[in-house]
Amino acid sequence: MLYIGLKHLHTTVATLTVLLFILRGGWMVTGSAMLQRKWVRILPHVIDTTLLVTAFAVAWIGWRYPVVLHDWITAKVIALVVYIVLGIIALKRGRTATIRVTAFVAALAVYGYIVLVALYKTPLPI
Repeated sequence: MLYIGLKHLHTTVATLTVLLFILRGGWMVTGSAMLQRKWVRILPHVIDTTLLVTAFAVAWIGWRYPVVLHDWITAKVIALVVYIVLGIIALKRGRTATIRVTAFVAALAVYGYIVLVALYKTPLPI
């Protein structure tokens, strides 16, 4: 029962994180002052921390990862690091608008890959 609850919380928070990322990306493209709001700077950290905690809990309870290695979970972890780096470039570190938008689109593609890996339990879900 704990596993199911954590898994549902994890998928809900994963959805929230990508929706907020898309919203922030839209604000970045339009140059909106909303990006400077305090809640916009704090909420992603709260959501992403919850996402990571639930991810580790689900991986441990459901799959005994990392004691028992599963290639698809490892693929998700590596893709998550790539997603985070691309997100940082898209929303903070990209020097030009072209670099930021490219990193933003690439981050969304990596997020899609993570979802597919989770659904099909394989590192090559295509």
